[in-house]
Amino acid sequence: MRRTERHPVKDSNSLWQLYRILPFAKVFRNVLVAEICRFLPVFSWKNVLYRRLLGMEVGEKTAFAFKVTVDLLYPERIHIGNNTIIGYNTTILTHEYLIEEYRVGDVDIGDSVMIGANTTILPGVRIGDGAVVGAGSLVNRDIPPGAFAAGNPVRVIRENR
Repeated sequence: MRRTERHPVKDSNSLWQLYRILPFAKVFRNVLVAEICRFLPVFSWKNVLYRRLLGMEVGEKTAFAFKVTVDLLYPERIHIGNNTIIGYNTTILTHEYLIEEYRVGDVDIGDSVMIGANTTILPGVRIGDGAVVGAGSLVNRDIPPGAFAAGNPVRVIRENR
């Protein structure tokens, strides 16, 4: 089970209540920064913007490839270690808005992790140090350190490379 906090809502679906939950100005700023970073070609600049403007923990020498999308509502809940590569067009989510509730959870990605292109990482998961996640995966559970995992939903194919 993923580690998420559940927040029930009343009246209408949870996404319709977004600006009762979060300030519009915060969301607007996060959207601008995240969109700039998706296309910015310099890794070190992206990391500075993610750290200073979105409050993410991003380790040294971590590289976000072209068009990576980080969570727009709770980016401060993303923690990424050193020397990690996040592949092209990957999405890292820390929230899920459902009809009767919304859920929020940290995403922890370790050191020297390789995330393949077009991967989606859901809230509340941990990816251990040295793990490799194959392209096109849906990461809906924890990946142990050193493991190779892939698929939709993700499954561990080999542990401790």
